[in-house]
Amino acid sequence: MTMRTKSLAVVATSLALLLSACGGGGGGSADSGSLRLALTDAPACGYDHVNVTVQKVRVHQSSTAADGDAGWSEVVLAPAKRVDLLTLSNGVLAELGQTALPAGHYTQLRLVLAGNDAATPLANSVVLTGASRETALSTPSAQQSGLKMNVDLTVSANQMADFVLDFNACKSVVSNGASGNHILKPVVTVVPRMVSGVAGFADATIANTTVSLQQAGVVVKASAPDSTGKFLLQPVAAGTYDLVFTAPGHATTVITGVPVSTEVTSVNTVSTPVSMAAAASGSLAGTVTAPTSPIDATVAATQVLANGDKIEAASMAADAATGAYSLAVPATAPMTAAYAAAPAALSFAADATAGASYLLSATSGTTVKTAGPVTATSGGVVTTNFAF
Repeated sequence: MTMRTKSLAVVATSLALLLSACGGGGGGSADSGSLRLALTDAPACGYDHVNVTVQKVRVHQSSTAADGDAGWSEVVLAPAKRVDLLTLSNGVLAELGQTALPAGHYTQLRLVLAGNDAATPLANSVVLTGASRETALSTPSAQQSGLKMNVDLTVSANQMADFVLDFNACKSVVSNGASGNHILKPVVTVVPRMVSGVAGFADATIANTTVSLQQAGVVVKASAPDSTGKFLLQPVAAGTYDLVFTAPGHATTVITGVPVSTEVTSVNTVSTPVSMAAAASGSLAGTVTAPTSPIDATVAATQVLANGDKIEAASMAADAATGAYSLAVPATAPMTAAYAAAPAALSFAADATAGASYLLSATSGTTVKTAGPVTATSGGVVTTNFAF
């Protein structure tokens, strides 16, 4: 998944976990450290609930270790715990627990989800926005050996390594043709748990707003503001970011050059929320063809601002059966303002350099195909197809 926000009054949702270590994890010898893990999420597009059931998380010092090899250490959830990912935004973390394990450098992590079966047919499920029916998510690859991630985790003797699994529900739930079914293809990144991040307020009257921190057009953290417009993007590493606001029927709005150091950077106050101008939308659509089935590809639309920064305006997973995608984007220029420390006022202006011009990219595995620039027009559809 890619591409959010919290002042670490960490909210641990009810995951009362039993932890076990195996494969040399041990019980705290002189050369042992410990690993603590939590789960968080970015906002999902088009879903009211995305439920996953976590069985365990496994780590290994070898990036090539197979499922049955010795040397694995595990955080086991007993019983497995079902979590609605969409409750894990704006600073909320679900604690997955901790375990002792040998000090060293760990390069492989596997997130193991339970499968849907006769006893728990909705272990992994989704509820589409506006729908009342909960439907099962098929999980073709993540239940048995687990979703494999190459990581860079260092566990020091007598110290705790503290990390967050950032689950991108938006990019992880993929429609599957006319069947109405959906496939769960987990997109997860592993980041250190940090208190640093960005907080602020968006206009609470604008529905379906998403706020994201981006670097070079890559979403680093994203969230949906709460009912008051408040958002918190955390944990986020120190650096300089573009803060991007998007909502259907509104111009993309960007605060450039937002600094993050060791604390939470506040961009505004409740009395000065970031609003977005109403704007007509156009559609960037097409199909992705690939030699594999189901199709596994993500399509993104980006823009280049006058200062040279690239921002992602929209993205989605292509349909797993048909390869179809359709991105609704503003048919107008983004509104941008340079960061100024609160309570200084932000001065937004249309970025004529970016205009309504978009670059398209389709990613499947490690291969990226690009197209454009294309120009979005009010009510129009620009068709771009990709072949892998």
